[in-house]
Amino acid sequence: MCGIAGEMRTDRGLADVAAVARMTEALAPRGPDGAGLFAQGSVALGHRRLKIIDLSNKAGQPMHDAALGLSIVFNGCIYNYPELRSDLEAKGYSFFSTGDTEVVLKAYHAWGEACVERFHGMFAFALVERESGTLVLARDRFGIKPLYYAETENALRFASSLPALLRSGGIDTEIDREALHNYMTFHAVVPPPRTILKGVRKLPPATTRRVTPDGTITDRVYWQPPYERRAADSGLTADDWRDRVLEALRTAVRRRMVADVPVGVLLSGGVDSSLIVGLLAEEGQTGLKTFSIGFEEANEEKGDEFVYSDLIARTFDTDHHKIFVPSENLIGALPDTIAAMSEPMVSYDNIGFFLLSREVAKHIKVVQSGQGADEVFGGYHWYPPLAASNDVVSDYARVFFDRTNETLRRQLGDGWMPDTDVSRDLVAERLMAPNAATPVDRALRLDSHVMLVDDPVKRVDNMTMAWGLEARVPFLDHELVELAATIPPDLKLASGGKGVLKDAARLVVPSEVIDRKKGYFPVPQLKYISGPYLEMVRDALTSQKARERGLFRKDYLEQLFANPADHITPLRGSELWQVALLELWLQTNRI
Repeated sequence: MCGIAGEMRTDRGLADVAAVARMTEALAPRGPDGAGLFAQGSVALGHRRLKIIDLSNKAGQPMHDAALGLSIVFNGCIYNYPELRSDLEAKGYSFFSTGDTEVVLKAYHAWGEACVERFHGMFAFALVERESGTLVLARDRFGIKPLYYAETENALRFASSLPALLRSGGIDTEIDREALHNYMTFHAVVPPPRTILKGVRKLPPATTRRVTPDGTITDRVYWQPPYERRAADSGLTADDWRDRVLEALRTAVRRRMVADVPVGVLLSGGVDSSLIVGLLAEEGQTGLKTFSIGFEEANEEKGDEFVYSDLIARTFDTDHHKIFVPSENLIGALPDTIAAMSEPMVSYDNIGFFLLSREVAKHIKVVQSGQGADEVFGGYHWYPPLAASNDVVSDYARVFFDRTNETLRRQLGDGWMPDTDVSRDLVAERLMAPNAATPVDRALRLDSHVMLVDDPVKRVDNMTMAWGLEARVPFLDHELVELAATIPPDLKLASGGKGVLKDAARLVVPSEVIDRKKGYFPVPQLKYISGPYLEMVRDALTSQKARERGLFRKDYLEQLFANPADHITPLRGSELWQVALLELWLQTNRI
C-alpha cells in the first residue's frame, strides 16, 4: 500500500522531475516507510512506500527490470501473488524480491495488459516500457485504489490523490459545473472521469489505459459482470445460495490475510464487520486486534454502537480497542480530516474513519473492513421500493437523490447550473445499460460500480491512508461480487435487506448483531449543526473566497443558517454540511 505519482511528456521533452518530487512528497502519509524517484527522458516516476509485503529494500520502488525493459510504481496488494509467482517461475521468470510488485511487473511482461484479469486484489499502477516509451496505467475492478490524472498541452501527470496533483503546479482549478451538479444531486458522488475540478480527472475502475509517446490514449475496460440469473442455478434453494455466499466470503477473508505484518479489523458492531471477525477466528487467528469508535450523543441521537462491538469482541476473544471522541475533540480534527480528502466527501463517516485510523495506526498496519456489503447484497432502504418499479430511473432518483433539478436551480448561484439535468441523465444511462435483469439488479449494479467507488470506498482509502494504514475490503472480492450478482433479488431483500448474507452470518456470529436496526458511524454533531460547528460553517460560506465564487444563492444559505436541522436530505444528511464541506475543501486546497 503506497502512493504513486509521475509525469509523461508527450512532446519528447524531459519530464519535470521537480514537479514529480512535489507530488511524491505530498503523498508521504500514504507511504511513511520509504520514498523513491526515477526519471528517464520524457518519463518520471515517484513512489512513497508502506511496507506490508517483503519488508526488505529489494521491494523498493520505483522498481525496474533492466532485462525486461520495464519500470513500475504500484499501489495496493495482489492477494494471489504467490500463486502468480509460481506460474511465472514455471514460464522461466526469475525474481529478485519476494513481494507482489515484482509479480505485477513480470505478469505484464508475460500477459500484457490482460494480466490485470488474473489479479485478485486492489491496485493502481503505472508501468513504463523502455523501448517503446509507452505508459500503461491500470486500476482495480472497484477503484479501491485511486488514480488521478491531469492533462496539459505537452504532458500527462498522475498521482494517488488530487491534492498531490495540485502540488505539481499548473493545474486548472476551475470548478466543473457538471461535477458540481453531481455533488449536489447524487449524494456528493462525482463519477469518473470527472472530479470537482475541470483540470483533474480520474481513471475509471476496471480500466487499463495505454499512452504512447505522442499522447495517443487507448482505454480498455476489462470487467463488467452481468446482473442476471444463470440457467444452471435455477434449482438452487435459499440454503444453497447461503452456503455459496459463506464459502465465497471465507475465501475472500482468507485471501486478505496475506501480509508480512499482523492484520486487524475495523469493528463497527454491524453484521458485516462482525462476520469478518468471526471468519478470521474460524481461520484460527488468535489475538486478533479489533477497533471501534463512538461519539457524543446529539439531538437525542446515539453516537456509538459499543454494545454490539463489545459483544463480538467477547464472543471471539479479540484484543479490542474502543475509542470515544468527545465533542470538543471532534471539531479540532475536522480540518485535518478535510485535508485528507482527495475530493469533497460529505458523509459523516469520514471523521469517524479518520480518527479511528489515527488510533489503529498506533497498533497495526493492516485491517479488514466491511465496506461494500450493503451495495453488493442489497442492504439499503431504497432497494425494496424498486422491486415493483415500472420506471427505475425516476424511482431511484426519488429515493436516492438529495434534491431535484428544479430545487437545485433555486439553490445554485448564477452561472453554475448546467443546461440539462446531467445527474439524472448519467444515472439513467447507467441504470438502463444492458445485462441487468430487474430494477433491483439495475440499482445494485449502479451502486456497486459507481456510488460505492466514489463514496464508501474512496472514504475508507483516504482516511486510512492519511495515517499509513492499509484497509482491505473482502466484500469487494470480485468473485464474491460476481456470485452475488446472480442471486435472485428477493433473497437479498429478505429480512429487511441482505437476507442471504444474514442467513450466512447466522452460522458464524451471534444473532443479536444480525437482528437489529441497521447502524453506521453516527456523528450527530455534523447532522444537527449548532454552536461552534455552526460558527465554523457560517464563517466558511460567508468568507470573501466563498462570496467571490458564488456557488450558492445567499437566500438559500440564510435559510440553512437559520434552521440547519430543518434541512435534512432524503438520505439523512445535512444540507448545510453538504454545502459547507465543499467550500471548506476548496479553501483547504487553496482554491
